[in-house]
Formats: sequence, structure tokens, C-alpha cells
Amino acid sequence: MGLAIRLAEKGRGLTSPNPMVGCIIVKRGRIVGRGWHKKAGTEHAEVLAISEAGKKAANSTMYVNLEPCSHWGRTPPCTEKIVEAGVREVIIGMKDQNPLVDGFRELKFRGLKTKIGILEKEAKKLNEAYIKYIKNKRPFVIVKVAMSLDGRIATSTGSSKYITSREARTYVHGLRSEVDAVMVGLNTVLRDNPELTPRLVKGKDPMKIVVDSKLKIPKSCNLMKEPAKLIIAATNKAPKSSIKRLQHKGATVIIAKSKNGMVDLEDLMKQLGKHEITSVMIEGGSQLNSSAIKAGVVDKVLIFTAPKLIGNGIGAIGSLGIKKISNAIDIKNPVCRRIGNDMMVEGYL
Repeated sequence: MGLAIRLAEKGRGLTSPNPMVGCIIVKRGRIVGRGWHKKAGTEHAEVLAISEAGKKAANSTMYVNLEPCSHWGRTPPCTEKIVEAGVREVIIGMKDQNPLVDGFRELKFRGLKTKIGILEKEAKKLNEAYIKYIKNKRPFVIVKVAMSLDGRIATSTGSSKYITSREARTYVHGLRSEVDAVMVGLNTVLRDNPELTPRLVKGKDPMKIVVDSKLKIPKSCNLMKEPAKLIIAATNKAPKSSIKRLQHKGATVIIAKSKNGMVDLEDLMKQLGKHEITSVMIEGGSQLNSSAIKAGVVDKVLIFTAPKLIGNGIGAIGSLGIKKISNAIDIKNPVCRRIGNDMMVEGYL
């Protein structure tokens, strides 16, 4: 199963809105077939593994990190292919949260020996974004922060390039290639004019989302160079002329509900889900970070801390309205690791 999970990881950033799936077929102690899902709409991991195994699939054992599909979608059901190939036993990492999928029971009903829940924790971690999306139709949201040891993301003059090491930035670029979209606020666009590309690694270029209530995004900013990759979230206070201009250039404009004069992030996530965006990494400033946390849309935080002191400057996270330590937000399952000269803390809200 560990091999199946590692195989599935090859599809990271490429399979959305589908999950990452890897499949290993074993016969008489030897691997006779391997497969991993490469892209939505293409053949599933199980089908590719069966194809590689050929006649050796008969009376074999299949290991797959996610319950095989049992319904017609963009591709035929994998359960039929598994039965036709003569596979004897299927070992499954985790149940698919998609209510249309019932592969475990289907295979059992068809007479195959089946087990489920093997390395389940690792299987769920691998597809955490897919699990949230398929259950709630909302993207899995990560807040990424790069800050100094005293919690600053920029100096008092707004200077912020670069707080963290090249190794940490390369790691973040890798994360960009794995998520569907990277999100910033208008202030970050005005201050930093970011590209938000994974240029330090080889990988998929994600969609870019700018939270911009009144559509004040500059025409000449870097993100406007590739408008087909740009989603701008505004409110109904945005001028209709600006909406049409941006749409004419090829950008997508989402009109979200307004909350205190700003984009309602909860409503925005709902709308992004309708656009089949399953994962978002927020790389904004302190205001967007705190707004997202207060809105309850954040699932995970990634905080990179550089061994530097800045003193007076811009804080990493704005006001959360917390007056007592007892009301502080606890980060669940925190994991700390060193990347270059920096420390990264990963945890869940």
C-alpha cells in the first residue's frame, strides 16, 4: 500500500478535480502491474495497472489507495475491469467520500476478497483536498506565511523580498504547482506586483485569484499578463465597466456577496467550488490572512519562519478579535521541519 500511495503522488497537482490514485498488482510475491491516475478524464490507476499486468492479473492481489469507482463518470467503472481481469483480492487504503462510489461493497458482492482501511491515515492525508471538495463542494484552503522570527512579513516601509531562504521559496513554488489556485489580496498586488508562478521548479502553473472588492487591479500588473489564468473576486460595488473590461481581456470575474464592504470569503469559496477549484493557497498579507481565518474557510496553515529580526513592521496575521489567551486558536497536529535556514510549521485549524 505504501508503494501505491507513492505511485499516486506522481499525479500531485495534475488530477484535479479527481483524486490522486496509485495501484499495484501483485502475483506470487512479485509486482506484475503498476498504474497511477495522470489527469481527470484519462484512464484510472486500476485500469492502467491491469493493462500492464495483462493475463497475469488473473488470481492476483490488487493494492489501491482509494476505493475503486463503481459508476459511470468520465470513464467506465473500474470495478467492472477488476472483475473482468480475474483479480482475486483487492486491498483498499480508504473509502471514497463520493456518494456515487461503492466499489468496496460491489467487489465484495461480486465474490472478490476485499479489505479496506489499510494505511488509511496516509491515504487520507494524500487526498485531503479531494476529500473536502467532494464532501462540501468547497476548496481545501491553505494559508502560507513567510515571516521573521518576531512575526513580521515586511518592514515598516513594506519591504519584504526576501524574508525566507531560496530553499523555502523553492518549496513554496513546488506547493504552487500542486494547488489549483494561489490567492492574494489587492494590497499585495499593489505592493509587490507578484507573478505567483512556480518558476523555481518544473510544474503546473496554477490559477491566480485576486480579492479586489471594487476592481482596482492595475492594468499593467504582472498578473494581467496572462488573464486566462486570472480570477478576480469583487462585490456588486465594482463598476460594470471594469467588469466588462476585465472579461474582455480574458480574466474571470466573480461577484461575491459583500461582508462589511469586503468580499465575503465564505461565499467566494462556494463559488470557486462551482468552478471545480479544489485547493487554494493564500499568499496574501495580514488582512487577507486574518479575514480568511475569521471566516472559517482555512483548513491548514504553513508558517515559514526565518532567523531574522525586523522590529516594527507589518505583522503576519491581522486582528482576529482575540482578547484572552484562552481564546487563542489552537493549531492541530503541528509538524515542524527545517527548510534551508528557515523553520516551517504545518498544522490544521
